[in-house]
This record gives sequence, structure tokens and C-alpha cells, in this order.
Amino acid sequence: MNRSLPQPEPNPNSRDASRFGLLRHRAYARFLFVRIAASIALQVQAVAVGWQMYELTRSPFQLGLVGLVQFIPSIGLFLVTGHAADRYDRRVVTFAAQFAEACAVATLALANATGRLSPGLLLAMAFVIGTGRAFEQPSLQSSLPNIVPADVLPRAIAGSTSASQIAIVAGPALGGLLIALSPTLVFASCAALWLSSGLVMRGIAMQRATPKREPVDMKTLLGGLAFIGRHKVVLGAILLDLFAVLFGNAMALLPIFARDIFMSGPLSFGMLRAAPAAGALLSALTLTRWPIAGRVGRIMFGAVATFGIGTILLALSPSLPFGMAAMFIVGAADTVSVVIRQSLLLLHTPDEMRGRVFAVGSMFTGTSNQLGDFRAGAAAALFGTVPAVLIGGLSTLTVVLVSTRIFRQLYRADRYGPADQAP
Repeated sequence: MNRSLPQPEPNPNSRDASRFGLLRHRAYARFLFVRIAASIALQVQAVAVGWQMYELTRSPFQLGLVGLVQFIPSIGLFLVTGHAADRYDRRVVTFAAQFAEACAVATLALANATGRLSPGLLLAMAFVIGTGRAFEQPSLQSSLPNIVPADVLPRAIAGSTSASQIAIVAGPALGGLLIALSPTLVFASCAALWLSSGLVMRGIAMQRATPKREPVDMKTLLGGLAFIGRHKVVLGAILLDLFAVLFGNAMALLPIFARDIFMSGPLSFGMLRAAPAAGALLSALTLTRWPIAGRVGRIMFGAVATFGIGTILLALSPSLPFGMAAMFIVGAADTVSVVIRQSLLLLHTPDEMRGRVFAVGSMFTGTSNQLGDFRAGAAAALFGTVPAVLIGGLSTLTVVLVSTRIFRQLYRADRYGPADQAP
């Protein structure tokens, strides 16, 4: 472990964590700041890049390309990013990734200030941000079990999700407001947030044994894939999320809903982007207070089905308030699924494997989100925006029905831990 970093402090015992609340963990409180700052930066830049791209091109296909270029690093580098999270200090890896993201949005701020912003530059910097995220997510997400006791980990995941969703609620609306004032200010603010997040992450005290320096070979690099392939509950949770979001994700098309369908401006677009985060926040706060204690598999399938229903409601929305309500449902359902999936991954995976397993998981979730953005943009260009979203929601419901047959172990799962799975 790097000796220049703070040495680990003892974690409070799990009984104290349950009795007094997770915020009494100093390391956990700092971790929440990292999630909040990084989430605000990510969401604000997503609003800014999406709006600027549509302003410059008026092309739904170009909006889809933003998702595609962010997806490419997730799938192309997942072997390297997972190995980095398991082999090196996860705090340092996260800092380096967030520093790269800060540099990318700082470049966009400078380009906009000098009148040199172009679709090509937006796509190039989106690729850099996607690369940073590919390294950031496995290291950041696999750090949480090193901060809190295992028996409060589902609550900690829900609390962490609550923190990021608080930021996501404010982020899109803030991004829409700042775009109306100055796109340069938007990108510069994102740079400051990512830089501060990385610096705080470096100072977090964590409980983790010095990682074993395994030889770099294909067996080591592919260890995450092999582990997931052997654990059908984890595999089912990842693939269910991948295909549902791949077909049902409509986030890339929200600029079109705001401008061309609901006849609104950037502030309304920000509110539309914030609606799923508001739903996610409500779900996350509820799960922090009342964590899911049983029937986790059936609840996850129900949440994914509700996600598909919310997408269908968005396609049928006649006005902005109806569209916001539909996206609220989408966000609330998605968060239930995310908390269950992350808890399953973390509690089924030993610490020395978590980086590689989360890299595979991040690749799949990145695939579903970014490639889902591309699918949505391409489908909208072919069929029109409303039909594309409607087809996506119906496809998500079909995925849920088929998956109840294919992933029977996940559907029958009662508890998070591997020893508690139904036979």
C-alpha cells in the first residue's frame, strides 16, 4: 500500500453502525462526498454535452453517438480496469480516473470560451470521460466493503445510492440552468467537482489487506469473467440489468422530448433529466431505512418490469408533467434493481476479486447504458422518437418474462448472501 496515503483506521463495529447510523463512519462520510461530487459532475456534463450536441447538429443519431463513444472504453478496457482495482490502491486509481475526467471537461470549457466547440470535440472528450469512468467505477464501487461491516453493507449501498441520487436530482436541473447562463461555466464547474472528488478519495481511510501481486496473465485478467460464470445468481443479476436497460433506456432522447415534443427549453430538459433521480432518491432513502430482507430475486424482477412500464408511460406522455412522472417511476424502479444487484455482487465476491468482478459488471452496465443510448438514437432516427421509446419499454417487459425462465436461481433468491440462496 502506498505509504504516503493515510493508514486505515478501525471501523466501528457493526452493532454501533446499526445503532448510531452509518454517517458516524468518518471514512463512509467522505465516501459519500466522493459519490455526491462525482455524480453532480457526471450528470451536469451529460446535460451539457447532450444539449450542446443537439444545438450543433439537431441530430438524434449524434446524440446516440455520445453514448457509443462512452461505451467503447467500458468494453475495451474492462480486463485492465478490473486488474488495476485489485492490484493497486483503489484510492489512487479513482483519483487518476477523476483527474482525467476533470481535464476532459476543462478542455470543453476552454473550447466553448474560445468559440471552438464542435461535435467532433464533444465526442472526443466524451470518449476520455468514458475511459475515466471505466477505471473509476470498479475501484470506487469495490471500496465500500472495506469501509463498513458486511452486515450493514446493503444499507450502506442504499445510503450511497441516496447520496448520489441527491446529487443527480440537483445536477440535471442545475445543468439546465447553467447552460442557459453559460455552457463554459457548466464545463468548468464539472472540472472543479471531479478534481475535488479525486482529492478527497485519496484521503479516505480503508480496511484492506495489501493486495497480492499476482502475475499478469490471461487467467488473472479473465478471473472476473470466470467468477461470474460460476455464480449463476450474480450472472443473472448482471444480464437482467444489461438487456432491460439496453432495450428500455430512453435518456438520450430526452432533449428531443423537451424541445420538440413538450416544446420546452433547457431548464425543462434539466427537470426532465432530474425526474428519474428524484424517484431514485425516494427508493434509495426507503431502502436505507427499511432494507430488503427477503425475496430479493422476485423483488428485482418486479423492479425491472416497473422500469419497462415507466418507459412505456414516457412514450405515451402528452405533456412535460406526465413525462416527468413517467421518468420518476423509471428512476424509482431502477434504483431498487441497482441496490439488489450491487449487494449481490459485493456479498458474493471475495475482496481480492471485487475489482475484476466489478469491472465486468461495469462493462455490462456501461454497455446497457451507453449502447442503450446509441440504440435509442438509432431507433428514433429510423422509426421516430415516440415509437422507439414505446418499442423499448415493451422489449423490457419481454426480457423480464423470458428471464424468469432462464435465471431461475436469481428469481428464487431469498437473501443476498450465497449461503442463503434457494436450491
